[in-house]
Amino acid sequence: GVQPETTREAIRRAVTHRSYQLLAAGFFVCGVHVAFIATHLPGVVASCNLPPSVGAWALAMIGLFNIVGSFAMGWAVGRWPMRKLLALVYAARAVAILLFLAAPKTEFTLLVFAAVLGLTFLSTVPPTAGLVAKFFGTAHMATLFGVVMLSHQVGGFFGAWLGGKAFEATGSYDWMWYVDVVLAIGAALIHLPIKEEPAPRPVAAAA
Repeated sequence: GVQPETTREAIRRAVTHRSYQLLAAGFFVCGVHVAFIATHLPGVVASCNLPPSVGAWALAMIGLFNIVGSFAMGWAVGRWPMRKLLALVYAARAVAILLFLAAPKTEFTLLVFAAVLGLTFLSTVPPTAGLVAKFFGTAHMATLFGVVMLSHQVGGFFGAWLGGKAFEATGSYDWMWYVDVVLAIGAALIHLPIKEEPAPRPVAAAA
């Protein structure tokens, strides 16, 4: 008695689903974080009066620990609620940034910070994709995850662009870090109301 959906109908149903909206908003924040860090981390290193090689090592640390974080999250999504795992990742980012801002800016500090960021960098992807599948099944998952990814890419634009604007206006990245902390806390909170259950589907009318 369930009507087959076209892609357009599936998108229309998804964008009106509250939990899907919250998930997309959280992934927007992820895009802000990822693009800001990937684009401006060498500039952050330079503003800390550290040699350029530290920036290269920091990006390498992010890449290395990103592998660890993504595999670990893939294991975790089968054991704990995905919305809580996502909230934990965003909260961890907020704590890591606050500790980095308060710590002395040494080479060791920056590399440890990069490692922690790497653990959270793309570990948001497995639970985000998993929630999309849980909401809507697999028939239109590629398209519906693509819509969520679009919000991530829009966030990426703002992360890269606003990072540059903040540095032009103030001569440092501090204000962008503060924005990142606020966004991370907000993203952690908005994942908690997500309902991990299938979204209602239209039922065929009785003959």
